[in-house]
Amino acid sequence: MNITDLIPYIAPIVVLLLILGSAIKILPEYERGVVFFLGRFQGVKGPGLIIVIPGIQQIVRVDLRVITLDVPSQDVISKDNVTVRVNAVLYFRVVDPERAIIRVEDFGSATSQLAQTTLRSVLGKHDLDEMLSERDKLNSDIQEIIDSQTEEWGIKVANVEIKHVDLNESMIRAIARQAEAERERRAKVIHAEGELQASKKLVEAAEVMSTNSGAMQLRYMQTLADMSTNNSSTIVFPLPMEMMSTFMNKPSPKAPKGNDEDA
Repeated sequence: MNITDLIPYIAPIVVLLLILGSAIKILPEYERGVVFFLGRFQGVKGPGLIIVIPGIQQIVRVDLRVITLDVPSQDVISKDNVTVRVNAVLYFRVVDPERAIIRVEDFGSATSQLAQTTLRSVLGKHDLDEMLSERDKLNSDIQEIIDSQTEEWGIKVANVEIKHVDLNESMIRAIARQAEAERERRAKVIHAEGELQASKKLVEAAEVMSTNSGAMQLRYMQTLADMSTNNSSTIVFPLPMEMMSTFMNKPSPKAPKGNDEDA
């Protein structure tokens, strides 16, 4: 048999090899194939080797790994009428390939749009202070809302994280002044509480000394010891009030009787 005799068979063989090449699909462990037969859903296949009839069957690959979606920056007006610019990151994955392909045109784009609107809606219900201090709670609220709405699409939202809350310069200065005023207020409160506690202790000490004369004498001696350590030319000797009361209560001398009669 000559080579020229095989020429008519070459073309059919090449076509057959091309058909087989397009019919054989290999899906890795993290992918699934949604198969349609003449436009109708047939099933989900994979991973591994699968056969698809070209022209009759169609396969759509779906990645089951966690997808990181960067939510673009959004202008948000807070509950106290402060405009901030917020961006976030969303982590989700496909748990039902059938619904992810059939019930939504592009599940990635749909999830991104839903995340943007939910971000503005949730943050708009909170004050600026809550956005800055209660970020974990806001992340949880946004994640629950998005997850409940994407469940119909076969999407599971694993986590939502707010990355940045950007403020303009005037608002940053206002927050700095507010923080400084809050620190001063706390310092004054702490100082006042210290004065109150000290006054209570002084009252208790005075009550103890008033009932125990020995304690008063010890206090006198401690005061003299403290004064002796200072470089001062003035010396003060504290005297008990009992000693002074003896002179203060002494009766005044009576006038001579002779003088009264002369008057």
